[in-house]
Amino acid sequence: MEPQTTPKLVPRRFQGKIDPLRIGLMALSITGVFVFLAFTKTLPWQHPFELKAVFETSNELAINSPVRIAGVNIGKVTKVETNPGTNMGKVTMEIKDEGLPLHKDANMKIRPRLFLEGNFFVDLSPGTPQSPNLKDGDTVPVTQTATPVQLDQLLTALQSNDRASLQDLLQGLGDAFERKPTAAEDAAQDPLVRGKTASQALNIALGYAPEALKNSAQVNQALLGSDPDDLAKLIAGAQKVTSALGRNEEQLKDFVTNFNAFTSIFAQQESNLRRSVALLGPTVKNANSSLTHLNAALPEVDEFANNLTPVVEQTQQTIAAVTPWIVQTRALVSATEGGGLLAALRPVAKSLAATTDSSIALYKQVDHTSRCFSDIILPAGNQKINDAQGSSGIESFKEFWYAMVGFGGTGQGFDGNGTYLRTASGGGATTIGTQKITRRGKSAALYAQALAPPQGAQPRKPAKAPPYKLNDLCYKQKKPDLNGPASKVGNGDTLIP
Repeated sequence: MEPQTTPKLVPRRFQGKIDPLRIGLMALSITGVFVFLAFTKTLPWQHPFELKAVFETSNELAINSPVRIAGVNIGKVTKVETNPGTNMGKVTMEIKDEGLPLHKDANMKIRPRLFLEGNFFVDLSPGTPQSPNLKDGDTVPVTQTATPVQLDQLLTALQSNDRASLQDLLQGLGDAFERKPTAAEDAAQDPLVRGKTASQALNIALGYAPEALKNSAQVNQALLGSDPDDLAKLIAGAQKVTSALGRNEEQLKDFVTNFNAFTSIFAQQESNLRRSVALLGPTVKNANSSLTHLNAALPEVDEFANNLTPVVEQTQQTIAAVTPWIVQTRALVSATEGGGLLAALRPVAKSLAATTDSSIALYKQVDHTSRCFSDIILPAGNQKINDAQGSSGIESFKEFWYAMVGFGGTGQGFDGNGTYLRTASGGGATTIGTQKITRRGKSAALYAQALAPPQGAQPRKPAKAPPYKLNDLCYKQKKPDLNGPASKVGNGDTLIP
């Protein structure tokens, strides 16, 4: 048997012809697809990002008007209609991928295009990255949109009354710049501008402009911040503030009303405010000098801070070391120890306070007594009695104590305990006597014989007893004079013939 062989496959070629009708249909289909793609510039299975916005007016915004970010087209307007329930316009837009993402705080403005372009376009600000993203089909509220002011609106705003008021304002402004000030108005002005009109004074003030503008330039330079993004952050923050004000119209109205009331307070205090502004220049000058000295002192402050750094580094160890002492101190002042002692001492303190209060009157009497001693008794005791040949030349208070010592020494020999029994004998040709002395219901005078007639008594017996002022304070009494008229020798009026 002969072996079987596998037949060789030979490709078959198309031997017929294509129908011309089919070729024509295919060409038309391909052409239609290219034409569709050329005009729509999108694929039929793609769904573009759609965004809606509400404007106060659409300002003749047309279909296919461009939507731009920073002057670059990123979409177009697909529909302009009236927002349901309002007189505002609602604009629908398609945004390309290069215009995404957009954020919730995005802002839109309808702006006029260039003269050669015509019509209007939507100027879109995408918002800040910190805000959430807008989703497909979201609507931007009217508080985040704006429309341009048209010339007819401007002309309509300036009606005849407004134009007349504007003319009066300009006329008054011109009179204010050219009017000569009165003497009363010049009295409170700087001598440099007295007698000058407002325009002349302004021209003089412009002479100080270079220095002022230099300082303003320094302030503006400082406002740029220390980092490259500081100003951008400031502008972004200001945008958030203005956006929030736009979303809260009622609160903004209240703010304007309150601000008007606030500024009216300044208007009522115009004279005080004018004086404050006049003093502002010297104050700034002094502040500039103070800041200069402060700047010169900063190196020493820096050195002090450097020297203080080791102390601060030891603060933690100091706190750790002091903590046990604080614990012991808390235990000491607790209710069981020092706190309890203070509670027990409260009655004592209360009684001490009452004693102190009642002792005020005692202290007053002690003060009177002390002043009596210092002003009356002690000065009298320090006087030296002038007794002619009998004068001792020492203070009277010393004589008193010397006499007491002498009496003590003499009494030792005369009292019953002494070593001597002495009798005094007398006698003489001169009889002396006393006034009647009442003893045991009987009145009689005492008599004695003196060796010589008495010359008199010193001090002299007054004709009447001196007044005794019981209610007058001692230190207010007249100081006694031991060598005065009352100390003279009296007559021997005790003699009896």
